[in-house]
Amino acid sequence: MGETLPLFTTTFNRALSVESRPERLTGDAGAVLLREILEQSGIVPWLVGRLADPRRADFVTYRLDALLRTVLVLFGQGWRDQDDADALRFDPALRLAAAGERGTTPLEDGRRLPSQPTLSRLLDILSSEGNRRVLREAITELAGRRLRAERRGHRQRRLTIDVDSLPIEVHGAQPGSAWNGHYHQRMFHPIVACAAETGDLLDARLRPGNAHTAEGALGFILDLVERAEAALCQVAMVRIDAGFPEETLLCGLEARGTPYVARLRTNKVLERMAAPHLKRPPGRPPAEPRLWFREMSYRAGSWTRERRVVLVVLERPGELLLDHFWLVTSIRADAMAAADLLEHYRQRGTAEGLFGELMDVLSPALSCAPRTKRHYRGRRLPTLPTGIDAFARNEALLLLNLLAYEILHTGRRLMEAATGTGWSLRRFRERVLRAGGRVVLHARRATLVVAETAARYWHLLWRRLHRLAWTGT
Repeated sequence: MGETLPLFTTTFNRALSVESRPERLTGDAGAVLLREILEQSGIVPWLVGRLADPRRADFVTYRLDALLRTVLVLFGQGWRDQDDADALRFDPALRLAAAGERGTTPLEDGRRLPSQPTLSRLLDILSSEGNRRVLREAITELAGRRLRAERRGHRQRRLTIDVDSLPIEVHGAQPGSAWNGHYHQRMFHPIVACAAETGDLLDARLRPGNAHTAEGALGFILDLVERAEAALCQVAMVRIDAGFPEETLLCGLEARGTPYVARLRTNKVLERMAAPHLKRPPGRPPAEPRLWFREMSYRAGSWTRERRVVLVVLERPGELLLDHFWLVTSIRADAMAAADLLEHYRQRGTAEGLFGELMDVLSPALSCAPRTKRHYRGRRLPTLPTGIDAFARNEALLLLNLLAYEILHTGRRLMEAATGTGWSLRRFRERVLRAGGRVVLHARRATLVVAETAARYWHLLWRRLHRLAWTGT
């Protein structure tokens, strides 16, 4: 295939030398698995059929479906910066995974992945309000398709939606970013939601870095609950942290009939209510720490009515004083006892783990700034784009990261079902997707050769993926 380029001979072993050969090698062989998940789910055609593409046909080199596949596969493989696209433009596995053409056409001379400027212009397309709405719906749609495929067309009976805010640090003056004194960094402060029982990330809304935890929560949650009950489950329940319980949000959920449970921040009134119950019963305490509950009604100064609150009092090993906190809920006591309510709320730890995986494995790089394209292939454009919203582009970028998370999560769930063991998202990427390989061409066919250690996992995932009853409805 060409000349061999000797690089160096190691000093610790003179018999070991390093050479470079122009072979079709890749370190991202798992990109073809991500493409297969995209193909089976049908989410890319679903997106293309709903997204508005304002580009002129005579200026289009890469179709919208190819651009979407490229971004999602790159994010899934861990290449979060758009500059990575330039360094990986000739990677054979990535070209095969992103291209829409069949056969060996994607590997022909002159065929390559889209460049960084091309992917940046994709964000311009996706930054419109209508297209960002489509991206949100696509995240829920993909989660719903997988769940229905796993459950043979049936939706979940109940689903708990966990809502929280995330700090996404930035290293610049991106529009909308701001210094947050609580986190001690310049950042964005998006609100994010997930499905606790299934591990799906369902939606996100980008907010300025100094936004309050509950800012925009009502519209965000009600919109998500509507979509979740249409695509995922019959009844959705909302679980939120202490920064969210405000009158507008609680009233909105109650008016819709959506059950919720939240932790309350303490105040002087709540402390006075709790004081009579912060005493240990007489006698020697047992070896195991104890737990007490007190059912009460409470109306905060900003609330329009009383609501059910539960005082949770617990012993801490080695501490003299009892610890306590409050929960507020719209669920009646005869429908869920206080102990069950606490157990249900404590499962918020699952959501925090999912949000942690998003930040650890995908680590969204929200760095868009307003720029315009002046030339195309040496020709000056007839008109310059105007009104580019860098904040909206960053939100589109965040939603693409959530969509990539859903693709990885689908693969992770398949591996868990096939092996009967738990898989973290990072382990799934490192053990299954980041596999080395070599593409061999013969008689207009391409063969991807991977190591035997990866091939075992690939075989299990492939069989499980094609056993699911995928449907586009």
